[in-house]
Amino acid sequence: MIEHVYRRAAAASSIRAVLVATDDERIRDAVVAFGGKVVMTASTHETGTDRLAEVARDLTCDLIVNVQGDEPLIEPQTIDLAVSAFKAETNMSHSIATLRCAITDPGELRNPNVVKVVVDRSGHALYFSRAPIPHLETSPSTMSNHADASIQTPILGYKHVGLYVYRRDVLLRLAALEPTRLERAECLEQLRALENGYRITTLETSHYPIGVDTPFELERVRSLMSDKNPS
Repeated sequence: MIEHVYRRAAAASSIRAVLVATDDERIRDAVVAFGGKVVMTASTHETGTDRLAEVARDLTCDLIVNVQGDEPLIEPQTIDLAVSAFKAETNMSHSIATLRCAITDPGELRNPNVVKVVVDRSGHALYFSRAPIPHLETSPSTMSNHADASIQTPILGYKHVGLYVYRRDVLLRLAALEPTRLERAECLEQLRALENGYRITTLETSHYPIGVDTPFELERVRSLMSDKNPS
């Protein structure tokens, strides 16, 4: 799985180098076996953000992309989309960027393994949760934040795509902060940023990645990858 994620990240045109950060020697050995680059980190990190920051201290780049190792179907173009949030001169104040995609399946909205995000009219994250947000008291209607307003597609909410782009200095400052109350309650590290006043910019993508959080999802991903690469 980690090799698939590594190669897809390396295929993104905006990425200069790919490193795997881990404290697991089995992952290190797997990465070395396929010729990837790996950095061993401390085993005491509670979140991926904290682990990433340990590696970032020895880097000199301005932007750092965090791609989670359980996203073997992540598309290189989605990584480029997230990075594009920092390219315009008007966006130089951005601190963190991430992605979201529309949820149309009620089961996905209720699934605690699917992280939901609500955003303001400019696409900035207001809150992330494993619970169904927003709460819909009536039948689903078209949400005004959809990327293509000309297509009136009823959606239930937005799924958060677990990919982040950080300014290096912001990442280091976040890692130096204590975990926050909401972060611990939801088990979502990005809430540390929101609770400390950092703005998270979200961009909408039509790509709907499937993360591997359960054995069912693992088999689903294996099936999809087998369909794409028939023997």
